[in-house]
Parts: sequence; C-alpha cells; structure tokens
Amino acid sequence: MPIKKIRLETREQAVCVLGVQDEQLRRLERDYKVELFVRHEPGEAGGVDISIKGPISRVDKALNAITDIISQKEMLAHAEPTQPGDKPSPISNGVIYHPSRGLPVKLRNAAQTEYANMIFGSDMVIGIGPAGTGKTFVAAAAAMRSLEMNLVDRIILTRPIVEAGEKLGFLPGDLYEKVHPYLRPLYDAFQTLAGPERFRNLREDGVLEIVPLAYMRGRTLENAFIILDEAQNTMPEQMKMFLTRMGMNSKVVVTGDITQIDLEDKNKSGLFQITHILQHTEGIKFFRFNKEDIVRHPLVKEILAAYENWENKKTKKPM
Repeated sequence: MPIKKIRLETREQAVCVLGVQDEQLRRLERDYKVELFVRHEPGEAGGVDISIKGPISRVDKALNAITDIISQKEMLAHAEPTQPGDKPSPISNGVIYHPSRGLPVKLRNAAQTEYANMIFGSDMVIGIGPAGTGKTFVAAAAAMRSLEMNLVDRIILTRPIVEAGEKLGFLPGDLYEKVHPYLRPLYDAFQTLAGPERFRNLREDGVLEIVPLAYMRGRTLENAFIILDEAQNTMPEQMKMFLTRMGMNSKVVVTGDITQIDLEDKNKSGLFQITHILQHTEGIKFFRFNKEDIVRHPLVKEILAAYENWENKKTKKPM
C-alpha cells in the first residue's frame, strides 16, 4: 500500500497532531481508515516523523487533515487579540474552519466575523437574531475548530423540544426516533462541516453528543464546547438549568430568535428573560444580528420584512 510521510518540526506541532496519549492520532486513523506510524528523533529538539499507510485517496485525505491541524494551530498562536485582555482570534482571511475535505468554511459578512471573534474571545456568548444569519452554523464551525485544535475534548449540542399536539411518550419508536426530527438541523450543520463519515465517527466515539435539553439536568460539562440552539423556546427554569451545567475549561454558545417563540406564553421565554438578567454580567457577551445580516436567499429578507409589516399593522389600534 502507498505510504506518505510528514515531519513535525516542533514539540507544539507534535502535541497538536498526536493529542493526549495519542488520542488525536487514533481518531485520525478511525476517521480516514489509514495506519499511522510515529517515529521520534532522540533529544529534546528532535522532530517527529509520521508515516501514513493506506489507499492513496485516504492517505491524501489524512495528510491534508494533519496539515490543516498544524496550520490552524499556528494561526491561533499568531493571531492578534481583538481587544486588550481578549483571547486571540483564530480567524484568518475570513476562514473559520478547514474541513478535512471540501472547501474552507468562510465567514460571510462583518457581523459573522465579529460574532466568531466574540465566541473565541469569551467563555459564554448569546447570539440573537433572525433566521438565516448563520448564528448556529458559525457556532458549529467554531466548535469544530476548537475540537481540531484540542481546545476542548468534546462538543455538546442541545435544543428544547417544544411538542405540538403529541407528547413524546406517546410517539412510536425509541428515544432517538422520537427526538431526531427536532434535532435534525443540528445534525445537518455538523454533517456539512465534518462530512457524513467523520460525523458518524465523532458520534460513535462520544466526542459529538446531540441531546434534548431535558436530558442535560444533573450534568456538569467540562472541557466541552456546548451549543444551545432555538433557545427562545426554553422556559426560564430550563435556561437556568442549562447555563449552570457549564464546567471548567468549557465554552457555551446560546442561539435563538426572540421573534419566533413557539411557547404558549411568549413572555416566559428563557432567552428573552436572560437578555434582562444577564446583560451586565461580566464574562457573558451578547451579539445581536439584524435582517441586513441574513445570508440565505434574498427572498428570506423580503419574507421577514413582509411578516414584520403585517404584525405591526395588526397591532396598531384603530384611530
């Protein structure tokens, strides 16, 4: 079988690629179905040679993945802080994530870039805005980049399940079958970023976990990148429960749209409530997108504007 080699010149590169107790190396073998062999040169300054063995197409993909891991780590180390005291931002030339296959994931506008920098510079970020602004996808890309750079050990994704007509207990199938339709948008985002095969491997290894919000109670999540999506549909007590799951060396991103609350009592949205409770809390940053930041089809902006105008006319009192 074909064999290709790559040399890691520094200890930092070796730690980045190999991971703790070679965990990252084993993950690369599973993801790309290749064999990786490591040879350390003697001495403190000695480099590390990695040989990649397997079918040529898989060898090339694994080699590209290792190269991307090194380049991402170096960009993070040399990036300029956005503000004094902030953590360095890994954003370079608008690229937030380099997948192992396909094109780099680029930020689409200034709002997404500011939002991404805020995520990398803060431990907790609440992103609020209309559909189509990329608030969840950018958070997902930031999570994947953090994982690749060994900044976190795992990614936790969650959403509240707002039942419409049917209770989960009465729906057919096991838990996965019951909650899968609610969590599908999160699956789609990470499949796009990681690819179907890598996505499946991450889930099987427990590195990527997608769970309903109700199953977060009682947990403490350390060394994790945690995303709460559709947060406008949380009840206040659910939001408090979620936010207090945060453990050491973890990052939390909360996303939602307060104009699309599906709760019967829209005033009891946990997302709406924390905009008042936590707005002056040190260490928590809020980012607000607007209609001009929408990056979907241009008609999406027009549809939202039409609905907003209709709602405004409906709420106006007759003279």
